[in-house]
Amino acid sequence: MKTVILYTQETCPPCHAEKLWLKENGIEFEERDIRKNDQFLQELIQLGASATPATVIKDDNGEEVILGYDQEALAEKLGL
Repeated sequence: MKTVILYTQETCPPCHAEKLWLKENGIEFEERDIRKNDQFLQELIQLGASATPATVIKDDNGEEVILGYDQEALAEKLGL
């Protein structure tokens, strides 16, 4: 089972595009808006990201971080 966490902010067009893509592909995800919660911003910084979207995909083998809206990388990591 994969857990998907998506770091976003309201003013980010690629964030909206990725959320739509995930929903269209039936992928459940937790959205963490970095503007509404400072803890989420700190988590984003700890991931080494400087912009949104940033996607964390966790499974039994650990976690992968995808920076930016990279549909190809997302599809590969999510087995689509």
